Amino acid sequence: MNCRSEVLEVSVEGRQVEEAMLAVLHTILLHRSTGKFHYKKEGTYSIGTVGTQDVDCDFIDFTFVRVSADELDRVIRKAVAEFKDALGNSGSDGMGQISLEFYQKKKSRWPFSDECIPWEVWSIKVNVVNLANEQERQICREKVGEKLGEKVINIVEVINRHDYLPKMPTQSEVDNVFDTSLKDVQPYLYKITYQITDSLGTSVSTTMRRLIKDTLAL
Repeated sequence: MNCRSEVLEVSVEGRQVEEAMLAVLHTILLHRSTGKFHYKKEGTYSIGTVGTQDVDCDFIDFTFVRVSADELDRVIRKAVAEFKDALGNSGSDGMGQISLEFYQKKKSRWPFSDECIPWEVWSIKVNVVNLANEQERQICREKVGEKLGEKVINIVEVINRHDYLPKMPTQSEVDNVFDTSLKDVQPYLYKITYQITDSLGTSVSTTMRRLIKDTLAL
């Protein structure tokens, strides 16, 4: 099975890191989650509904939609907060990458542990820009909102392709495909990882600075 890989790049001010990452990760998970499965007998089941809610950003002119599941939100916020702290403490010019990997488990014979096989990975490259004044911050607030809107459209387009998804499991195999530990929602099995690096390149931050400079010149 080939693992699909998608790469997104964003350039943000330091205070925007958390909201930008939450917007992207929640958008992906919104489309990679289902309602809880309710099995009637082996092979037949019903799927519960998935609630959604709008989230207004404080430092970006942007509103995103997330699954209305506080447990899932806490998990994502914890991972993003750790990434933000590592990014701020790295001294690597504010560059890093956070990844959201979806996988399924393949049962192994005792005494071996189950094999985790990734089928889709989203990598978000982040570049933190330093701004000189409040005027630049206001422009960045608007521009980042526009860019996030483009990213959300891109995510939806990718997810709407008829690419590989794990087949719907039987009751005995549901834990091999979905995270069933949450009360309100059932996302595909996933993990969030991050890395801090100084080798992601400067093209994104250069583009953002050029956008701000061009806007100031108007």
